[in-house]
Amino acid sequence: MAPTDVLKQEHEGIKVALKVLDRICADLEVGKQASIGHLEQLLEFIRVFADSCHHGKEEDVLFPALEKAGLPSAGGPVQVMLLEHSMGRNYVRQLGDAIAEYKKGNRAASLRIVENGRGYINLLSAHIMKENNILFPMAEVRLPEEEKRRVMRAFEQIETERIGPGRHEQFHEMLHRLKEAYKL
Repeated sequence: MAPTDVLKQEHEGIKVALKVLDRICADLEVGKQASIGHLEQLLEFIRVFADSCHHGKEEDVLFPALEKAGLPSAGGPVQVMLLEHSMGRNYVRQLGDAIAEYKKGNRAASLRIVENGRGYINLLSAHIMKENNILFPMAEVRLPEEEKRRVMRAFEQIETERIGPGRHEQFHEMLHRLKEAYKL
């Protein structure tokens, strides 16, 4: 399996989380209460799996490998991806703050949950499309086989260090439960 295949599989899980978040935002928009537990689970998934682990694999391993293979980090697709990762972190920080306020009983925070949730959903949806259809095909062409093997080993190390053994599977089980809860 190629490193980009691993990242594409991870994108599928992230897209499920985005669909659940979208459903929660839709419920909040029509005045329904959201499950704080579900919001906190999604927030943890986004922070730990999507950002620390998935984006960590890209930022710490794949992007430097692409730069080494001749794809400039400045002024090209890698720079765009890094900027979007940063923008996503800003949405997530604000989403986390809004969820904390909502948990305290401040129902007005639901507006900020929706605003930042939708911003994150829109950003990440477009971001995933760009990576899958533009950046990852470039990586497949540019990275030699030995470098792909090195990247895969580094991905495994990041997975172990940042989320721990078995945590990947736990996150996918959680996503499956949320997907069923929201009938997605």
